[in-house]
Amino acid sequence: MSLERRVRNLGGRQARILGHEHYLKTAVLVPLVEYEGQTCVLFEKRSADLSIQPGEICFPGGSMEPGDLRPQNTAVRETCEELGVSPQDIEIIADLDIMVSPFGVLVIPFLGYLNTVEKLRPNPCEVEKILCVPVDYLMEHPPLERSLLISVQFPEDFPLELIPNGKDYPFRGGILPQFFYRWDGEVIWGLTARILRHLLELLARRE
Repeated sequence: MSLERRVRNLGGRQARILGHEHYLKTAVLVPLVEYEGQTCVLFEKRSADLSIQPGEICFPGGSMEPGDLRPQNTAVRETCEELGVSPQDIEIIADLDIMVSPFGVLVIPFLGYLNTVEKLRPNPCEVEKILCVPVDYLMEHPPLERSLLISVQFPEDFPLELIPNGKDYPFRGGILPQFFYRWDGEVIWGLTARILRHLLELLARRE
């Protein structure tokens, strides 16, 4: 095949995230529920027995598996496994923005409704408890905001001699915003808080 043919074959290609094949791909559901007369965001507190992020507050979700045709399937499957519901109990409302973590993880979030809180049967191996936080409360109580600073470090075999000015090249450090929401003695932070913040900003724009 000629080079020109190869170039033209790229026409109509849909863009993806550069380097996506090297990232761990995950999907989560941001669940809305009606609880005690209010629309709430549902969170999970991870079991203390888990090896990854034990005891942290998160959304239901997890890593994509080969049988998942698309990220939405992952979010629904993981929600069903963790909360003991069926796919019929979940209504996907919207795609939220993809989170690209500097630590090699892609998080693909979906906003959806869970039909009932009463039907939830959390898997105790993964979920210690659930939290239902009113959307109105979250919108009226801004989070504590801070930043993590990410600096550039060089491994011993890094070819500084190939870069203009070598070690004196003006590399840019990174700033990673962090948000901390408090509810009922728990703290929502990290990627979960960043996704939550994104949702609340979208809701505020449509008032």
